[in-house]
Parts: sequence; C-alpha cells; structure tokens
Amino acid sequence: MKKIPLHIRIFIGMLLGIILGILSIVFHLGPFVTDWIKPFGTIFINLLKLIAIPLILVSLISGVSNLKDMSKLSRIGGKTLSLYLITTVIAIVVGLIAVNSIKPGNFLSKEKQMELSAKYANDANLRVTDAQKLKESGPLQVIVDIVPDNIFGSMSNNRNMLQVIFFSILFGIALIMAPEQKGIPVKNFFDGVNEVILKIVDIVMHYAPVGVFALLGALIVDFAGDDPKQALELFSALGIYAITVLLSLALMVLVIYPLIMRMFTHIKYKQFTKAILPAQIMAFSTSSSAATLPVTMECAEKNLGIKEEITSFVLPLGATVNMDGTSIHQAVTAVFIAQAFGHDLTIVDQLMIILTATLSSIGAAAVPSAGLITLVIVLGAIGVSPEGLALIIAIDRPLDMCRTIVNITGDAVVASIVATTENGFQKIEPVN
Repeated sequence: MKKIPLHIRIFIGMLLGIILGILSIVFHLGPFVTDWIKPFGTIFINLLKLIAIPLILVSLISGVSNLKDMSKLSRIGGKTLSLYLITTVIAIVVGLIAVNSIKPGNFLSKEKQMELSAKYANDANLRVTDAQKLKESGPLQVIVDIVPDNIFGSMSNNRNMLQVIFFSILFGIALIMAPEQKGIPVKNFFDGVNEVILKIVDIVMHYAPVGVFALLGALIVDFAGDDPKQALELFSALGIYAITVLLSLALMVLVIYPLIMRMFTHIKYKQFTKAILPAQIMAFSTSSSAATLPVTMECAEKNLGIKEEITSFVLPLGATVNMDGTSIHQAVTAVFIAQAFGHDLTIVDQLMIILTATLSSIGAAAVPSAGLITLVIVLGAIGVSPEGLALIIAIDRPLDMCRTIVNITGDAVVASIVATTENGFQKIEPVN
C-alpha cells in the first residue's frame, strides 16, 4: 500500500479536528479537549516558531552566497533581482488591497474579536508600548531597529527577525567578497546546514496532521464553547478569508502577469500558460517550488524556447527569492488575523507588512508550508501574536497548493522578460 501523501493526511487531520470540535460542543467535552488535545497543537506552533530563525538565517546566507555567478551574469542578475522584487511588492499590494476591501476578519463579531484577542494575543499591550516608543523615537526608528547591536540577542527573540535577515544578507555578501579559498569551507558549511534545516522542516510538517487536528478541534471549542452557532461564525470567517486569498492569487495570475507579459515580452499569455501548465500542475501537487524546479526549467526551455543560460540562473534563483503567491498569502493572513483580534492596523503597519513580507519571502524555503514559518516574521513586525496562526493553519494546505502555482508562474514570467531583453530565445517555436 502506497504511503498516504502529506496533504491528504493534513486534510484527514483537519476533518477529524472539525468532527472533534463539533462532538465536544454537543457532548460538552471542552475541558478534555483543552487539557489533553490542545497541547499537541501548541507543540506544533512552538515547532514552527523554533525553526523560524534558523531557517531564515541559513537559507538567506546560503542563497545570497550562491549569487557569486553574478560575476558572469551581472547584468542578467541585476535585471532578475529587480524584477523579482518588483513583482513581490506588487503581489503584496494586491493582497493588501483585497483584504482591506473585503475585511474577512470583520465577519467575526466584536465580542468574538475581543475574546480571541484575550486568548491568543496576550502581547497586545506590548504592541501599544512599542508603538509609543516608535512615536517618541522619530520617523527613522524603524530603519534603526533593523540593524542589530548583538546578533545573538536578536536570534533569541522572533520579534527581531528583521535584524536576523539584515545580518544574514550582510554575511552572505561578505562571504562572496571573501577570498574564494577561504570562503568555500564556510559556504559549504552553510549549504550543509541549510539541507539539515530543510530536513527539520520536513520532520515538522510530517507532524502537521496531528497539529492541525489538535489546533482545529481546540479552536472550535475555544471559539464556540457550548454554542454551535458560534462555530458557524468561525467557519464563515475562514471561508471569506480563503476566498480573499484565492481572489488575490487569481488577480495576480489572470490580470497582473498578463499585463506584464504584454508590456515586456512578445509571448502571448495563452501560449505562455499552455507552455508552463505541466509545471503548474506539479506545483499544485507538491506545494514546493524546489520540487517543481526541474519541470519549470524544462517547460521554459522546450516549450517557451528560453536558452539554458537564462533558465539555469533565473529560475533556481526565483525558487529561492521569488515567492509572489507566498507574499500575497502573508499579507492577507496578517491583516486577517489582526482584524480577527480587533487590531486596527495603521498605514505604518501596512508598510511594515510590505517590507517584512518582501524580505521574509526572500528567505522562505521552497518547501511545503514554509510560508507558515515566515508568517511569524510578519505577525511579529506588526505586534500580533503568532498564536493567531491557529485561526488559519487548518486550511493552509489547500491554499499553499494554490499559492505555489503563483510562485512558479512568477518565476517563469521573469525568465521570459529577461530572455526577451537579452536575446535569450532559441530558434524554436513556442507552444501554440
């Protein structure tokens, strides 16, 4: 008998968690669920928080140090990185516009928002204190706070993730500049540690079905108590949240990318979509940009006619630093959780989401559900407790499958633009 795929097991865990929550409401099993089931969900949340800083630190150092190929492809590298950053910011803005327009978190009653805030956002007072400090410190304090005075102190608190990102990028650049013979052992070390961290992520995600089961069951109990109608309120809000994410992803694929392709390439978007369809299917089934990378490269070279010298640089880099779908998800989720907790996000908070979601997407591993881990960064930046992940983690897997499609599509779009500007097409006809 073949092993059951992870996403199927997560779906099963989600279904069993819903059944457990409903039974707990009907048979008044709330105390049992709280004492004996919920701790396993808390363990899963703690595991995500545990690996957040090591994952970002090692992935970024390894990824930045791999840019040494830019000595040969400096012009291509500059275009590629610029386009990746631009599409990422556009994706985040699309997500913010959608979530601020639909306001899925507001489908929860004010009373329930206050209750959730009390249960999951215990550091709300800390957020107010931080905001007051920022106001007293001046407008550039946010930039000052990005630069740490003690990296080990920064790594001891997930709230300081931006400082860890800054140090990781600085370290990676310095590693490129160091003499090659001196830098090779260091780079090999971080490449090796990166592989180990990805295996840890894999181990944690294998525990995900249990975590989802416990989190969803406990969340329904915490949310609804003995009133089934309140459980329906939760599912209604989650449904609107999921629709908001999917709508944002669809806007990126069906509106933004076609406009970009029409402006900067000669490829018709219908041809482009047919060419990369196998990669999109692979992305949907694996939820991994890294696992899909060989298929993406094959589609770009054989179906679109992009030269290997372009695809071999642009697409692997994109699997590391370009996560448009993940960025959309982070923006929508962060605002949704804040809305569910009754937090009114300021313009500064929204700008902080753009900044942190952009930087954290660069450090996100190209593996299933890595966006959950980097969400810790975004939530911490706007002062919302990572415990709020309990609200959305049960339905994250199907959304992860969809956002990975956007991730690899964005990579292929940028590869097409770079190939167009660099005469990087082979003498073959693209897919009709």
